[in-house]
Amino acid sequence: MNSPVSSRPRLIDRNGPLYLAWRRFSKNTPGVISAAILLLLYLMALFAGFLAPNNITTQHPEAVYQPPQRPHLIRDGRLTWPFVYQLKKERDPVTFITRYVEDTARPTPIRFFLRQGEPYRFLGLKTNLHLFGVAASEGYLFPLGTDQFGRCLFSRILVGSQVSLTVGVVGVFISFALGILLGGISGYFGGWTDNLIQRITEVLLSIPRIPILMALSTVIPARWPSTWIYLGIIAVLAFIGWAGLARVVRGQVLALRDVDYVTAARSLGSPDLRTILRHIVPNLTSYLIVTATLALPGYIIGESALSFLGLGIKEPMASWGLLLKDAQNFQALGLYPWLLTPGLLIFLSVLAYNFLGDALRDAADVRSLD
Repeated sequence: MNSPVSSRPRLIDRNGPLYLAWRRFSKNTPGVISAAILLLLYLMALFAGFLAPNNITTQHPEAVYQPPQRPHLIRDGRLTWPFVYQLKKERDPVTFITRYVEDTARPTPIRFFLRQGEPYRFLGLKTNLHLFGVAASEGYLFPLGTDQFGRCLFSRILVGSQVSLTVGVVGVFISFALGILLGGISGYFGGWTDNLIQRITEVLLSIPRIPILMALSTVIPARWPSTWIYLGIIAVLAFIGWAGLARVVRGQVLALRDVDYVTAARSLGSPDLRTILRHIVPNLTSYLIVTATLALPGYIIGESALSFLGLGIKEPMASWGLLLKDAQNFQALGLYPWLLTPGLLIFLSVLAYNFLGDALRDAADVRSLD
């Protein structure tokens, strides 16, 4: 006689495809680490206003190209509350280059949950609460230094992540909607519809990516507000991103449209759109998830390239590509290396997405061993 405990249904089917895929994914260490890194980056973008100690548009002419301020915990040999030294300018007697040195006579305590500065919006609410910072009357806090206008680079990187990280998600959503729809129609109906769609995709795929990005970006009027330019960049990237996916989806639909369950659905009078969405698209889910993960880095790089070339995001908005534009000469690289931080974040996010895509592809492979 079975015990009451053993007769209960299992909440998790250990032989189900989702559980087996999760097991395979959890064993892929680079994939798990990459997922954690991307989660951290997107949380950073979500709470950018709360994490940023300064306003991204506030200029400090007296702190142009100021290096990062180091936090300290020990003063006069004793453990103290976290603080930073304010920096002062001095001229090198040999090179005559102006440099910043710590003013040990001006220790400034780092305050947490500080209310100051211009308010920002979070989930529809307006607030000026920041996780950390220093009182405006006591000095400045620039964790990653400043740019050529004396603006806080750390704050601009945080706010810029909202553009650089979301442009890929929104762009993939639009391009995948177009690719799945047009590729599905092309493969399912065939005939002149298939020929027309495939000729369009061939034209788009034959044009080099960077030139078409530059050409389409020039169509966006420069007088547009920053939010419109952001949407325009997404539209440009999505317009050229659906062609490759549509061709692959077409091939998958061609292979699936004659299987027994699809033929049975059509024989029973199921509408074409319902047949595609109900019986064909679900069989492409694992492929689409992996492809989306691998396509996201392309959108991040595309937006960064356009902004770096001055054809993308404009001031006063910020993105990692726009911030990296300040480090495009050897003088900046040699004297102000902290300006390369946005480039490191682009590299990290793209690498993490590639590792995550590889891990998801291996997890979705039913032929792989656990």
